[in-house]
Amino acid sequence: VRLVESGGGLVQPGGSLRLSCATSGFTFSDYDMRWYRRAPGKALERVAIITKSGDTGYADSVKGRFTISRDNAENTVYLQMNSLRPEDTAVYECNAYDNALGHFHGQGTQVTVSS
Repeated sequence: VRLVESGGGLVQPGGSLRLSCATSGFTFSDYDMRWYRRAPGKALERVAIITKSGDTGYADSVKGRFTISRDNAENTVYLQMNSLRPEDTAVYECNAYDNALGHFHGQGTQVTVSS
């Protein structure tokens, strides 16, 4: 099983980034997919979720700015992040979850929002 995040980097406040999480080794379409972030000194935060059926949900802190999507043909989940703020700085990890099948996660990609 592999989950590989990419697309992180340094961006100025107000900028945008698109994160990708390419997966392999499991049946992607059977899993809900989530993005979490971990910032220094802060608790792990679930940022966004997209279910197997395509329903989405967001943390209040990113609602209206971030968009999660998935491509089942490419076994990839995305996180489009707009209007980035310094407080969005964190390591972003993707997670595959199913209540019966279990869960997997990637190593994360660093996002830094700074001028």
